[in-house]
Amino acid sequence: MSDILLAPPCAPDAHRRQLTFATVGVGGAGIVAAAVPFVSSFSPSERAKALGAAVTVSIEGLPEERLMTVEWRGKPVWILRRSAAQQQRLQSPDLLNVLADPASLRREQQPDYAENPQRSIRPEIGVFVALCTHLGCIPAYRPDAGATDLRAGWPGGFFCPCHGSAFDLAGRVFRNVPAPSNLEVPPHRYVSDLAIEVGTDKNAN
Repeated sequence: MSDILLAPPCAPDAHRRQLTFATVGVGGAGIVAAAVPFVSSFSPSERAKALGAAVTVSIEGLPEERLMTVEWRGKPVWILRRSAAQQQRLQSPDLLNVLADPASLRREQQPDYAENPQRSIRPEIGVFVALCTHLGCIPAYRPDAGATDLRAGWPGGFFCPCHGSAFDLAGRVFRNVPAPSNLEVPPHRYVSDLAIEVGTDKNAN
């Protein structure tokens, strides 16, 4: 009969050390496994990265006096195609007299290339963050000049139903309303005659 080789029995101290090492090893693996999701939470998700990315939008089919809404950084952004009549009203003395900041003197409200009466790169196209600067409600687009349910001499613009703030078609705020400043003009540029990239500065290389 062949001999069967058996490992010699562990001494009590040696056995205790083996159990200790095994326990520590399993515990360490558990700590590493638990730490992986915790550490990975510091890395931005793909959605979080996408929220900061620029958005390219075609304006080819956008008619005059109509706007479209896109999302950028989790915010709604309006792109408005103004008619010649709407552009002309933006420089009316009657309108300028009732605006709080007709010259857009607060630099943080728009990029430097939008510091003009239209607050835009091209006079017929306005680009605005569609959030009232009072408490962040989304104003209604009211292009109907002379609307009787709004203020006297309404020139067309944006009216916030939450607390009554009003803005003209360049996003400039009226006087004596809760909103403290004009609508924000986000950084943007034209990548072609018919496409706008929202979120990239016009002067970026």
